[in-house]
Amino acid sequence: MSKINIDEYSYDDALKFINTSVDCVIIVDGDADKYRTLVKRGIFTDYIDDEGDYIDLVRKLWYHFNNSDEDITEDYHVFIPNEGRFGGKYSKRVNIIENDITHVIQMTVYPIEANSTYLFLIDELETAMFVNEELTVQKVNTIQNTYLFSMYIDLVSDSTSSISVTEISDEVMQQEIKYSEWRNMIINMIWPEDQQLFLERTDPDYLKKNFAPGRTASFDCLMMNLEGKYIWVKLIFSRSETSNEDDYRFVFMVQNIHENSIELLETMKKYEHLASRDSLTNVFNHGRMETEIRNALYAKQNKNRDVSLMILDIDFFKHVNDKFGHSTGDVTLVQFTQIISEYIRDLNAVLGRWGGEEFVVVCYDTPYEKAIALAEGLRSTIAGEPFGKIGQITCSIGVTSINADDSFDDAFNRMDRALYNAKSSGRNCVKSV
Repeated sequence: MSKINIDEYSYDDALKFINTSVDCVIIVDGDADKYRTLVKRGIFTDYIDDEGDYIDLVRKLWYHFNNSDEDITEDYHVFIPNEGRFGGKYSKRVNIIENDITHVIQMTVYPIEANSTYLFLIDELETAMFVNEELTVQKVNTIQNTYLFSMYIDLVSDSTSSISVTEISDEVMQQEIKYSEWRNMIINMIWPEDQQLFLERTDPDYLKKNFAPGRTASFDCLMMNLEGKYIWVKLIFSRSETSNEDDYRFVFMVQNIHENSIELLETMKKYEHLASRDSLTNVFNHGRMETEIRNALYAKQNKNRDVSLMILDIDFFKHVNDKFGHSTGDVTLVQFTQIISEYIRDLNAVLGRWGGEEFVVVCYDTPYEKAIALAEGLRSTIAGEPFGKIGQITCSIGVTSINADDSFDDAFNRMDRALYNAKSSGRNCVKSV
């Protein structure tokens, strides 16, 4: 092919070249939500329909995960109409998937009428040309992949700009949306229990009152991601420093902190478990059982549930320690709690070690007479169980039911008095008050 003499090359020659080289040309009527394809070649022959709804075209071209053909959850489709509005010429590079192959395309939009009519010129680019660029992007994403979303906010004009959704594209999105509208739309993506906090912290008056120029603050909440799953995120607001104190311009960012938050929650749960468990028997400890008794009082007083309490004391346990040693005593305590745990396994009951050889059971949905029968069955089971080299042991049990007007001391003292009566009556028996 001979070299072109640019001095002889005309505008008509350029138009002929464009006419035979542009891969896809689409005319759009944004107000009518319609498009019609004028030219399509190559991958666009099957990928783009001859005509259809404009919203569907926007979704198909760039409202998907940038490196896959996986669609974004429908909750976020509410932003598509704003994404397809253009106030001037616009160019965007996106990835599309056709036959499981990623294609890099360059899309240029020309508004041709005031009434939202656009001309789309779309070309597939040579992917090999962007290998180094892609590697650079991947490196940047490795560093900044925790930031899912960012935008610039002007509270005075109630506007947003420079919107970026990294999972859709590395480029700034074309959105014309007011900040007040964005808040009302994004609230549906916030976990219901966190929505009130979101509305409070994103309220323009709150931001104006609590942010001096240059100040940055954040709060954590659960938010739906583009896959439709709720994840932990950090919502960050930073007020820009300007020479005008009446300027209220903010940078807003959403940071993905899900993995770290889940790890932290699991760690906290682990330490909560350790803090609430008796180290020897692994049942609840004294402090946790105090809380459980107060929970039982609440259940009776506010929900009128039948709740009973029982306290068990191993008879002559000092004799076990003195004769067989404390290690044998510890083994006995562990087996004792295992028998109780197994006995109440199918009941709505909570077991804990009150101290020494004393254990408390909170029995929910268990009226007084049923609790006495339960305690008697438990006493009999323990008395018939072999405890290794020490043989059999017995226990004394005190039972009471919670009354609607009980305080903590009222309920506990009755249970403790019932235990005293059992021990005073020769042990290995159940007494109730």
